[in-house]
Amino acid sequence: MSAFIHDAVRTPRGKARKGGGLTGLMPEELVAALVDGLEARGREPRRLAEMLLLSCVGQVDAQGGHIGMVAKLKAGLRPEAAAHSLNNFCAGGLSAIGHAAAAVMAGQSDFVLAGGVEMLSRVPFMADRASYYTATDMPPELRYIPVALAADLLAERLGITRAALDAVALTSQTRAVAAEARPGLQASRLTVAGLGHDEAVRGTTAEALATLPPAFPGLAAEYRAIVGDGPFSHRHTLAHAPPLADGAALALIGPEQGAGRPRARILAFAERGGDARDSLTAGTAAMEAVLARTGLTLRDIDRVEFMEAFAVTIARFLRDYDVDPERVNVGGGHIAKGHPMGATGAILTSALLDALDEADGRLGLVVASGAQGVGVAMIVERL
Repeated sequence: MSAFIHDAVRTPRGKARKGGGLTGLMPEELVAALVDGLEARGREPRRLAEMLLLSCVGQVDAQGGHIGMVAKLKAGLRPEAAAHSLNNFCAGGLSAIGHAAAAVMAGQSDFVLAGGVEMLSRVPFMADRASYYTATDMPPELRYIPVALAADLLAERLGITRAALDAVALTSQTRAVAAEARPGLQASRLTVAGLGHDEAVRGTTAEALATLPPAFPGLAAEYRAIVGDGPFSHRHTLAHAPPLADGAALALIGPEQGAGRPRARILAFAERGGDARDSLTAGTAAMEAVLARTGLTLRDIDRVEFMEAFAVTIARFLRDYDVDPERVNVGGGHIAKGHPMGATGAILTSALLDALDEADGRLGLVVASGAQGVGVAMIVERL
């Protein structure tokens, strides 16, 4: 049995700070707004969904208490629907969609709502205060390393220059600004709480980018036991990092029949782990797995949504893989639009379907990476 994406919707990405466009809502209210949006689009998730799989990284405080269950109740899904909260760091929103597809293909569920939510304005980064973040009882290569520091180390090891980082950041911002005038790229982005655009997009110039200093050299001293004593070049500035954001996204996954015409069929899905120190390379490992499973190459793919988990990831992808850059992140990427962590993979899936529709394309690829070697990828066929 195949699994299909009947629809996928997303909120705008709001600034995760006081006065941000979504800060007046609770996380479960974002999810409920998306369920309302799917209903308005004729997909009937309240009648169909047998399960909600919801990714969220910071599952404490406003996002605690089994956020998947809380969101199920707030959204008015039927009482017998199951609910799961999952955490796969920044790739979790895509993991949720893949796990939903597996449940459908196994015949365990007919229709599943899957995606993610994160409100960093309410639950700050690392608010769970996990012991692992500061633990010293593991070998240095297995200890927690901040993603920003891992990004700098990876750029050094791979020879990704500051100029290359600036170039991809400029492209991300420029395309994100232009995308607001392309309705097709926003067809599945719903207006929520009066916010109808991705709030973090700011635009920039090459000259402005060149003036910014590296933002994370202090981390090397703090984590000296992990990175060692040797000097290395800190290259990432704040402009090379995705801004923290609030947001959510959901996809309705099911068989081909029963909820109207699906938007896409899921051809392949893979999750991969990676080296904890390199941290941000597992997404491309998952990408290679789905390409191998389908027998496709990147040149066969019409649109790619590649998570810009710091500029080094997208710079490496464009440099080291045979891919047409004009097909990648055509509406701008995370560096410009922001990063609501647990929602990210699902947001990119929704954006991918819009990009395929706008281009009348057939094949799409979404790739997500997260801290400590977390990677997920999926290939879809537009119908």
